[in-house]
Amino acid sequence: MSRVSVPCHVKGTVALQVGDVRTSQGRPGVLVIDVTFPSVAPFELQEIMFKNYYTAFLTIRVRQHTSTHTPAKWVTCLRDYCLMPDPHSEEGAQEYVSLFKHQMLCDMARVLELRLILRQPSPLWLSFTVEELQIYQQGPKSPSMTFPKWLSHPVPCEQPVPLLEGLPDPSRVSSEVQQMWALTEMIRASHTSTRIGRFDVDGCYDLNLLSYT
Repeated sequence: MSRVSVPCHVKGTVALQVGDVRTSQGRPGVLVIDVTFPSVAPFELQEIMFKNYYTAFLTIRVRQHTSTHTPAKWVTCLRDYCLMPDPHSEEGAQEYVSLFKHQMLCDMARVLELRLILRQPSPLWLSFTVEELQIYQQGPKSPSMTFPKWLSHPVPCEQPVPLLEGLPDPSRVSSEVQQMWALTEMIRASHTSTRIGRFDVDGCYDLNLLSYT
């Protein structure tokens, strides 16, 4: 399936407050990155691609257009997606990640804005973010494949030679087979009557011999 890159504007990261503990830019623990699409109408999001940089968990929220009379609403489409299996090691810390719409928890149609919530609970990594963020929407569908007219309806001069050329006429063969079947039944009936006649005659002879003795 084809895809098309969507031009976007990535805002700077913002530190969040977690519970009753105020976080700072030096050690936030949770960062938020907002992505807007100023030159694009509401679209269907197909794929999100980025390079991770020491982010352990990712949550994605989208603001979707509903109708002209209803304000757009924020919905969570991915919650705490694990980017680093072990926060105490560097596994997955700097890898490219692709997330597709079928992995999301909600419909990705009519997207207006995107919000990435990054979380790193380990104190080992003081700096984390996502880089090289790219958003894709579904591209135009390719036209359906159609066979040429000449292939499905060949002209008489282009029609292939019949495979049965040189064999007997099917209608003639059918009549001859019926005649042979009728003749076979007649012969079978005559043999049966002959056997029954001989059996009866032999039986009479046997009875006469028994009465004679």
